[in-house]
Amino acid sequence: MKIVTILGARPQFIKAAPVSREIRKSHHEIIIHTGQHYDANMSDIFFDELHIPKPDYHLGVGSGHHGKQTGEMLIQIEEILIDEKPDYVLVYGDTNSTLAGSLAAAKMHIPVIHIEAGLRSFNKKMPEEVNRIMTDHVSTYLFCPTETAVNNLHDENIHQGVENVGDVMYDAVMYNQKLNQDSHLLSDIGVDEGDYYLITVHRAENTDNEERMKNILAAFSDIDGTKVWPIHPRTKHKLVDMGIDLTEIADLKIIDPVGYLDMLTLEKHAKKILTDSGGVQKEAYFMKVPCITLRDETEWVETLEGKANILVGANPQQIMAAIEAEVSPKYLNAFGDGEASKKIVSYIEMNKK
Repeated sequence: MKIVTILGARPQFIKAAPVSREIRKSHHEIIIHTGQHYDANMSDIFFDELHIPKPDYHLGVGSGHHGKQTGEMLIQIEEILIDEKPDYVLVYGDTNSTLAGSLAAAKMHIPVIHIEAGLRSFNKKMPEEVNRIMTDHVSTYLFCPTETAVNNLHDENIHQGVENVGDVMYDAVMYNQKLNQDSHLLSDIGVDEGDYYLITVHRAENTDNEERMKNILAAFSDIDGTKVWPIHPRTKHKLVDMGIDLTEIADLKIIDPVGYLDMLTLEKHAKKILTDSGGVQKEAYFMKVPCITLRDETEWVETLEGKANILVGANPQQIMAAIEAEVSPKYLNAFGDGEASKKIVSYIEMNKK
């Protein structure tokens, strides 16, 4: 089989690592990097440390408004597909890269493989929600991370090609957390294990809304203790545009984005994690670290069970209540057995189109 894989954003590099290893045992994979994440700390380092093969094509699209960014990707991906003539196009998650890759393939009648299919926040104001819905409806193979995702697809009358294989991010975490055991990151930052809160904020629903950001930051100011924030470049620019000075928040350590292995280290040893990232929510769950999600909803509803993850939106009072709550989370085996990548390749081999 010849498979073209579309990647463009940090979470997709992480998901691709275990799947690419499995594909390349018996098949030909071509990687297109759209350049959606163009900062070296957000992109190149992931290929290096996760041993993902270097992209065969780098589109260099970069940032931009959704329509412009998606359109430029669509044009360039189509040209590559015409030349490469793959058997399948594989996309991950819910980014503009995902949508562009799936649309280009579907219009050329190339079967689309969607990994992490069936997620729903039921909030169509989120660009990611539009991307994932449209991708699911043009996909041939829909590999779901949970039974909830399968049920979401069935509710939209999508039944064929749907398979619950578990979460490829669980595969990645199980494989990769062993690789960085000699990390000196915590001592370099100046924090001790279990003695800091980890922060990540990057979603447009927060960073594009000045009122929400100010509420979130007000809560951060009230948190007693060290806070570590590997700040996303886009978030940093937005805060500058808003005239917000993070140096006014006591005990806040702002650091540059870190590689995936270092991020796992930061997550594993945090007291609690505050995030609006879907991936970080799951990684916290996998490593059994209490999570506080700075959103009004989550696609990963399984993490809410047993109070492993608490939704707080941008409400300062709710954020502080979650910080101060004494929790004994329960962690269920909701994301598979760490063999999702093998199941995906095996399923395609047995059900070739």
